[in-house]
Amino acid sequence: MKKLSKEDYLTLREGAEVVESDGHGDKVLLLPDGSYLKLFRRKRLLSTALFSPYAKRFAKNASKLAMLNIPTVSIINLFRIPSIERTAVHYNPLAGATLRGMKNGIDNTLALKLGKFIRQLHDKGIYFRSLHFGNIVLTPDNQLGLIDISDMKFFYSSLSLKLRLRNFKHSARYQNDRDILKKSINAFNQGYQFIEKSPITEQILRTIYT
Repeated sequence: MKKLSKEDYLTLREGAEVVESDGHGDKVLLLPDGSYLKLFRRKRLLSTALFSPYAKRFAKNASKLAMLNIPTVSIINLFRIPSIERTAVHYNPLAGATLRGMKNGIDNTLALKLGKFIRQLHDKGIYFRSLHFGNIVLTPDNQLGLIDISDMKFFYSSLSLKLRLRNFKHSARYQNDRDILKKSINAFNQGYQFIEKSPITEQILRTIYT
C-alpha cells in the first residue's frame, strides 16, 4: 500500500467529481481520467481495519472475483493517506450500465440471465451483502458483473440454502428493485434453478419478493 502525501493526494484528486460523501467527508471520487478513488475511514479505534484495511479487502475481492471469472472493477493502486486518516483504492470502473439504471427496466430475457448469474455466484461460494441492482452491471458484451465489492465473503464451497435465502433478503431490501423484479420473477426463478424440487423458488416468491 503506497503512502500518499497531502500534496500528492490533492494533485490526484484535482478536478474530481464527488460521487458519494457523508458527514465524515468524501467517499468516492470520479477522477478526470474516468477512474475512481474510493476512500475508507476506520470507524472504530480498535477494529480489524487496523490490520486489514478496507482498501486492501476491496482489492482482494476484485482479485478473487477475477479468478472466478466474475467481471468487476480493475485495481490500479492502493493508498494510505495519513493527512486525512484514510486508505484508498484507485480503480478503473466496470464498463456498462447498472440494472437499476437501465431505462427500459428488466425484461424476461435479462431476468433469466440475472437468475443464472446469482446462481453462479452462490454456487461459487460468493456471499455479497450488497447484491442489489445498483451494484450489478450489464457490460457492453452482455455479461453481468459486480461493483462496490467491499462487503463480500468467499466460502470454499457453494452457499447453503440458508445463506442463499439470507443473501436474497439483503438484495430485496430496496422497494424499487423488488418492483422491477416482480414483473419478471418467473423468468428470474427459471434462471436461478437451485436444485430440482427445492423449495427455494417458492420461498423467494413468498417471503422476499411479494
